[in-house]
Amino acid sequence: MSISTLLFYFIVIVPSAIIHEYAHGWMANRLGDPTAKYAGRLTLDPRSHIDIWGTVLMPIFLFVVSGGSFLFAYAKPVPFNPYNLKSHKWGPAMVALAGPMSNLLLALTFSIALRFVPFLPPVFWGIAEFISIIIFANIMLMVFNLVPIPPLDGSKILFAVLPDSAYKVRAFLEQYGMMFLLVFILFFIPYITPIISFLYYLLV
Repeated sequence: MSISTLLFYFIVIVPSAIIHEYAHGWMANRLGDPTAKYAGRLTLDPRSHIDIWGTVLMPIFLFVVSGGSFLFAYAKPVPFNPYNLKSHKWGPAMVALAGPMSNLLLALTFSIALRFVPFLPPVFWGIAEFISIIIFANIMLMVFNLVPIPPLDGSKILFAVLPDSAYKVRAFLEQYGMMFLLVFILFFIPYITPIISFLYYLLV
């Protein structure tokens, strides 16, 4: 793993993942569940969010198995009680969606900032590359998390859309979600990279 990749990881991916998790807690709190607030998770302090597997080990694993083409991280999941939410059906989906939407908002914000770089003195033009990395990282986090496989955010959105009669499908996915996710990471990542690339070039 190169020094530049490590810098990319710690400077961009980790903070973006922390903001992602904070957004989950913020939305849950807005919808009536203060669990994250009482757990001390409504903060951007990295010490409250770093997870040894999701923030350290898994990214290294993904980097190795993908040959350096894919790097993903997540922070410690923010706890929430779905029974406290104002809507038991759509509340969990809204909490789940808040994470990817925070990454989209970051990508859009830095995309706007990128437009102003040419108007800065030439000494600052080098930051364009770093801003582009921030945009790419947040698009990657958004798209990957929207994959409808537990425990990713997309699964909670899927469960809200599924009819109540599909409870067996939900139970099956939840039971074997981690296995499906591992298979997806190992064999199907190339199927979402075109989406990531398309959104990235749309913004830059």
